[in-house]
Amino acid sequence: MHQTAGGGLPGSGAMRLARTMAQLRPAQAAQRLRLRAQRTALNRGLPIAGGWLLSGPDPRKAACWPAGYQPLDALVGGTGCDIGALRAGKLRLLGMARAVATAPAAGSGTADWPTADWEQAGAPLLWRFHLYYWDWAWALARSPDGGQARAALAAIWESWHAAVPAGRGPAWHPYPAALRAWSWCGLYEPLVAGGPVEEPFLRELAVHAGFLRRNLETDVGGNHLIKNLKALAGLALFFSDEALLTRSLRLLRRELRVQVLPDGGHYERAPAYHCQVLGDLLDIGRLLRAAGRAELAEPAGLAEAIAAMRGWLGVVATPAGDPPMLNDGFPVSRELLAGLAPAPRPGGPLHLLPDTGIASATAGSWHLLADVGLPCPRELPAHAHADTLSCLVHVDGEPLLVDTGTSTYAAGAARDRERSTAAHNTLEVDGRDSTEVWGAFRAGRRARPRLVAARAAGDTVTVQAAHDGYRGLAGRPVHHRRWTLTPGGLRVDDTVTGGGQHRVVVRWHLAPGAGLRLVDGGAEVTTPAGRLTVRVTSSAAARPRLTARQAQVSAGFSRTVMAPVLACELEPELPVQVSTVWRQTQPRQEAL
Repeated sequence: MHQTAGGGLPGSGAMRLARTMAQLRPAQAAQRLRLRAQRTALNRGLPIAGGWLLSGPDPRKAACWPAGYQPLDALVGGTGCDIGALRAGKLRLLGMARAVATAPAAGSGTADWPTADWEQAGAPLLWRFHLYYWDWAWALARSPDGGQARAALAAIWESWHAAVPAGRGPAWHPYPAALRAWSWCGLYEPLVAGGPVEEPFLRELAVHAGFLRRNLETDVGGNHLIKNLKALAGLALFFSDEALLTRSLRLLRRELRVQVLPDGGHYERAPAYHCQVLGDLLDIGRLLRAAGRAELAEPAGLAEAIAAMRGWLGVVATPAGDPPMLNDGFPVSRELLAGLAPAPRPGGPLHLLPDTGIASATAGSWHLLADVGLPCPRELPAHAHADTLSCLVHVDGEPLLVDTGTSTYAAGAARDRERSTAAHNTLEVDGRDSTEVWGAFRAGRRARPRLVAARAAGDTVTVQAAHDGYRGLAGRPVHHRRWTLTPGGLRVDDTVTGGGQHRVVVRWHLAPGAGLRLVDGGAEVTTPAGRLTVRVTSSAAARPRLTARQAQVSAGFSRTVMAPVLACELEPELPVQVSTVWRQTQPRQEAL
């Protein structure tokens, strides 16, 4: 955030912050102050505060997890980690390889872990967080050479224990601490029990329980708090702490009532995080059953939430079975999807998820996913994009219109671009975002969408919605959109009501690898599904200006590829209507 020379916020910045803060619950601010005070005390090494904030269960009461219990991490954790590279002191996380320890000297065979750099100051914070999760160590648990794997884990953990003070620094943010505690509980039996680091390992694991118990992310909520509570439940069973188990499951039930919407969607409306939360609930439920405590799952509401979330995934899945990249997202691995076991895709031409705000429609070889819902929960804008009334389209199972996705969580130009309205298949007015996204995870003024109609009649599906995200502009423009899907193609009618003259731009982000060529009144597009035509008309006196450009599309964190963008721009007096018609003219089997 920019500051004036005198150190104060400029007027626009102050108002933006005020609009953001106005959305939050008062209790969130109080919790944030409490947690920051606790973190300050721990970082300063205050002994009294540290003694209380890190006081956990008696490590001698460790009973570990039931034999045979396999969390999802045992299937997917560390799948991208090369064991040879790990033994050499290197880790590849988020597609980025970095040396954590010095490479082994000739003939030694193992890295110099005592001098490892766990701070990794030059790495992006998200990479460092993934380092601190320790889920990469599951690769060692799958090693066929158990003896070498246990020795490697002991060397790595001793280095960690010596270098990372309990409760301090980014490694002890509650989120990575929660993931790390869960990983350590699962890795204890195969890699630690009976080994040289067992006693200090159990003591530090007990410290994690004390830390998380007093540092739950109630100021943030969302998937972070679910991760905290999952770890707390796992630690409670590991240490046979009934009071801690009861508390964690009671808080989990309260959160599920808020976070799992009646239509089964997670309330952050980011399908990738929906998958994470579903995986967390599955892990908790299976652990309770393995521990002989299945009776606790029903009061916690686990079965009902899991069934609803699996059904939701079946509705929103792309024709290839993948979760769509709406809001913040990242590719979900096939291994994780198999473990989540989404419900089969339901039949029928139209499925509406009214609480999440998603319409899924199919007509012939065309598939449409329309975003007609809120950008985020009122109190949690972290993963919101300014994408209201955007859509994803597949033809013959191949992507045509895509979401540009998320490649970074670092505040800056790339983050601003990926969250912007211009990065989505929707309409922009006067260069403004429909939702005022800013910083890394904030949002001020929000679009307020309204679903007008969604119906299937014969072989035609129609979805209509509107939003007032541009209400702050002169003339109070309102964006109305109607999708009409038939076996012959897709028609999108965008109408902007209100008053005054405004710059209106409709953008269509094509899949990477697609071809785009402008023609009179529209464009020609080539994809693996064949050749398509696009025709654009407008009610404005002047013809729309069409441009064909390239824009970045995320291929995962820290990775992007270029893809075509078709844009239609005009500056009319409102009201105005822009119609875009997509037709497949040469199917796959006839394409050159």
